[in-house]
Amino acid sequence: MLGNSLHVNGSAATPGQQAERDLIKRRMDLYKTVEAASFLPWYYLAAVDQYEHAVRKARKDREQARGAIGIYIEPERWSGFLNPDPNDNDPMSISFFDGIGLDGNGDGKADRNNDEDLIVTMANQLLYYGTDEDNIRIALWNYYKRDKAVGIIMGNARLFKYTGRIDLQEKVFPVPVRTHYSYRSTWGVARGWGGRRSHEGTDIFADYGLPVRSTCYGIIEMKGWNKYGGWRIGIRDINNTYHYFAHLSGFAKGIKAGQIVEPGMLIGGVGSSGYGPPGTSGKFPPHLHYGMYKDNGKIEWSFDPYPYLRIWERADLRKKRK
Repeated sequence: MLGNSLHVNGSAATPGQQAERDLIKRRMDLYKTVEAASFLPWYYLAAVDQYEHAVRKARKDREQARGAIGIYIEPERWSGFLNPDPNDNDPMSISFFDGIGLDGNGDGKADRNNDEDLIVTMANQLLYYGTDEDNIRIALWNYYKRDKAVGIIMGNARLFKYTGRIDLQEKVFPVPVRTHYSYRSTWGVARGWGGRRSHEGTDIFADYGLPVRSTCYGIIEMKGWNKYGGWRIGIRDINNTYHYFAHLSGFAKGIKAGQIVEPGMLIGGVGSSGYGPPGTSGKFPPHLHYGMYKDNGKIEWSFDPYPYLRIWERADLRKKRK
């Protein structure tokens, strides 16, 4: 009896997990098909699509994707800004009004809710200048008109190229479980040093020097000193989420900005740095300040990491018991 699970590739999967695996496969199949036809590397398409999926989830003014592809193209851009019919799906009239929508599956329609039409239309936008990295950056800037969007997408592309896959959602607790640490929800609590401000994270109190680990697959966007956070590192994951690690005692050997990291990778140690010029330490007990920030394609804001830390901690404890 399988009960409520299915056996996939030798491992048990719930119906929800199987649906997610099918969706990942569908997305990869679409990227690879377009790559074969256009010579545009699949990981650039995957990076744009992942960025768009994350933006949809972070914004209330966009519905969730109807198919496997998350790319959202405004009706006016798709059909043409002067087109009297914003829902036009006729490739001829769309072209006449300088819309960007294309028929990607040969059915005679350019449907902005169709996976093949969406992915081919976006590929055409990226191919406008060429397939090398510099020209992809130019194409992304012309499409999004936002430096951060370009940076996040290019980071996603590097991650997908490096790993060869897009299912990079694994997370871990930022310090080793079953060690000496404690934490509670402290997000939003008032802080006084340097002026009144709100605490944008969770403090994990621990022994000085306890290893601090990357919580995710991501790109190190920032490494260095901040008068508030001391020695700190910022990592961007594929969900447009920025993971912030502060008050470190120091950095792991070889860690640098722009580097790809994986869940559990050593990035530094718990410390008490900050609240002064570079090198200031010891003004408070050793702890890791861990923060999370979400980018929605327009702005970035902090949110409470405590519920996620609890989930990751429990998952790591289950792994330890196996």
